[in-house]
Amino acid sequence: MTAVDDRPATEIGSSRKRKEDQRLITGRTKWTDNIQLQGMLHLAMVRSPFAHAKITAIDTSAAAAAPGVSAVMTGEDVKDIQGSLPNAWPITADQKAPPHPSIAVDRVAFAGEIVAVVVARSARAARDAAELVDVDYDELPAALDLKESAEDTVLAHPDLGTNKSAFWQFDSADAGTGTAVDDAIATARDGGIVIEREYRQQRLIPAFMEPRSFVCDPTGEQITIWSSTQVPHFVRIFTAATLGIPESKVRVIAPDVGGGFGGKLQYTPEEVIVTLAARKTGKPVKYTETRSESLLSAHHGRDQWQRLTLAATKDGTVTGLKVDLLADMGAYLGLVTSGVPILGAFMFNAIYKFPAYQFNCTNVFTNKTWTDAYRGAGRPEATFAIERLMDELAAEVGVDPLEIREKNWIKHEEFPFTSVCGLEYDSGNYEAATARAKDLFDYDGLRREQQERRDRKDRVQLGIGVSTFTEMCGLAPSRVLGSLSYAAGGWEHAEVRMLPTGKVEVVTGASAHGQGHETAWSQIVADRLGIPFDDIEVLHGDTQVAPRGLDTYGSRSLVVGGQALVMAADRVIEKAKPIAAHMLEASVDDIEFSGGTFKVKGTDNGKAMAEVVWAAFTAHDLPEGTEPTLDAEATFDPSNFSFPHGTHLCATEVDTETGAVKIRSYVSVDDIGNIINPLIVEGQMHGGIVQGIAQALWEEAVYDDQGTLVSGSFVDYTLPTSADTISFVTDNTVSPATSNDLGAKGVGEAGCIASTPAVVNSIVDAVRPLGINDIQMPCTPERVWRAIQSAGSQQADPTTESAQPHFDEEAPNQAPPDPSSSASAEGAGQ
Repeated sequence: MTAVDDRPATEIGSSRKRKEDQRLITGRTKWTDNIQLQGMLHLAMVRSPFAHAKITAIDTSAAAAAPGVSAVMTGEDVKDIQGSLPNAWPITADQKAPPHPSIAVDRVAFAGEIVAVVVARSARAARDAAELVDVDYDELPAALDLKESAEDTVLAHPDLGTNKSAFWQFDSADAGTGTAVDDAIATARDGGIVIEREYRQQRLIPAFMEPRSFVCDPTGEQITIWSSTQVPHFVRIFTAATLGIPESKVRVIAPDVGGGFGGKLQYTPEEVIVTLAARKTGKPVKYTETRSESLLSAHHGRDQWQRLTLAATKDGTVTGLKVDLLADMGAYLGLVTSGVPILGAFMFNAIYKFPAYQFNCTNVFTNKTWTDAYRGAGRPEATFAIERLMDELAAEVGVDPLEIREKNWIKHEEFPFTSVCGLEYDSGNYEAATARAKDLFDYDGLRREQQERRDRKDRVQLGIGVSTFTEMCGLAPSRVLGSLSYAAGGWEHAEVRMLPTGKVEVVTGASAHGQGHETAWSQIVADRLGIPFDDIEVLHGDTQVAPRGLDTYGSRSLVVGGQALVMAADRVIEKAKPIAAHMLEASVDDIEFSGGTFKVKGTDNGKAMAEVVWAAFTAHDLPEGTEPTLDAEATFDPSNFSFPHGTHLCATEVDTETGAVKIRSYVSVDDIGNIINPLIVEGQMHGGIVQGIAQALWEEAVYDDQGTLVSGSFVDYTLPTSADTISFVTDNTVSPATSNDLGAKGVGEAGCIASTPAVVNSIVDAVRPLGINDIQMPCTPERVWRAIQSAGSQQADPTTESAQPHFDEEAPNQAPPDPSSSASAEGAGQ
């Protein structure tokens, strides 16, 4: 029998099943909570029930005397050693920020803040004893409404004297990248079009699959911390900086991590506390949060009011855009809390040729859980606003939403294109992606059906939503981050180790939490070095194994970390060439490498990579002065962001009597440059699209008027299941990136960025004939129904100035979503 080689001709572009999945789905992996160490103790947190209060007394005596309890810690006990949790992105020189203790000392600033910690021999004993800690509070007024907080009506931190943390502005006229926006608006008021809208980005919870978990072992020469984190290198640095421990004495390991979505891009109070407790007791300590604790106190995302003014000529050519943003920081500044809105600043202009642009952002403190990065981090917020606004412009001009976009977008022959924000978009083809999406969606046919339903005055109306987007990802060029006052760089590191037996170890500083790095990295190296896919092992997530790295977020892993890997692999080849030339008795200049073999040009005389690796290992006969190893490493700092783009189209059916929304079809065509693994890309798109749809239809973190999170469980915080969504049609066009050798662009955030405006635009499109031009997210059946009723009553009253339902004020006492009117009832299921 002849052996059949079923390997693909090239690994890149092949839909390889993920290496990781076998162990992940069969339970052969190890999550942080699975770790068991000899003599390990467990923690339970005592959390404040109040949003804002003074701590007047804490009695820990009953808890300390409880069975199995080893210690009880309060903020007073550790106030001199716990430090303050860091903010790595002070966006202005005068940014205000309160100290952020891991355990509150004399005041709590949000419901869920830790006030005491119990250390016990078991998790159950710790939780039981935590119930015995008696805390006396003197409740204070809480700053809860974002707009009121911006007016300093109630102070979240009285010592600061204001709730305003920072004001940040970008003005194209000042930057020299465009003209004055106020002039463009004034001109449009005289003889063009001015559209003013206010949109609400509700507060969301990352709701990752695996709750956060931390273990600290202080018993070795190094303190070893296991953390379910996206950023093990950050945890190492900030543990050293916050607690005054030499960095060389800290090892951080991120084992398999069950999702993050930005929610684990953090240095948390719990990581500090676990380390403090381990050092205090001299024993390993573990803390794993409950799901309720995760929803309550792991950082939240989004939470903005957006006021936009768009200027255009009568034919719909855009001339200016002004954005005024209020961003809710919550009670404290996390690692990148203050910088998240600034990431969006560069994307409100999106794919459009705005001559004038101004962005104004005020960061505001409230007595709520602090916000930070959540999938897309600033860019979904920006995309939502501009895509909603472009639909409004199309309605004003009286043309199809796609027509108004094509009129204003950057044409493919104009790339590279410098945006009004000064970013250079290197490649793209919005026309191709849109044409493909229209074809797959049957856009024209659905528009005809929509008109037929409108003519019949059907109870169930059809809406068609459009979202054409781009994003800046591959975070980020270090020089750009430096100009924005970010504390770290944007480079990434990789190493390729050539083992004597012909196998390969790849070390990457990008720490995976579900993205498929082990598979994609193996595919890249397999093609680059001609090594079989299965002979490549990818190592990551351990600061001792991979000591250099800046981890995983912002769709940077492939376009930054992957490029570092390409550079390291190429250096392996260059190191091997002199050895191969010596073995082949040829000049180095005559050696060429292809498909895993070094050959003399023009001959079949060659040596396989494995032979050269063995020769280097034995070092019996190497050229004089040759280093006996082929291992190589590289650090890549990108010169530019990458700019994926796409067109997403959504059709929804809206029942005008009940407000129920049902997604009928969804098509996305994305350009993410060259694709390494189509199967992984498809999975990323599916997950991102569902996450964006969930913001549009279901998810919202709701506080009552006392500052209590009333959506603190999955009973009230509505996450979609597979039964609530439909089968998506996804496809790709390809405009290779020019910023990396792979030609790749980021994909991890694309679906989440594009889908939210596509869905909301489709709902508004369905009911626009009723006089509605906005519905605040999440667009639950109740909110859709109320908008329809409000529009109907306004149309019936001739004295009403506008048929637009207004959502001008935040409602902190809003009741949680009614399950009977959410996805579980009629939702988006099909």
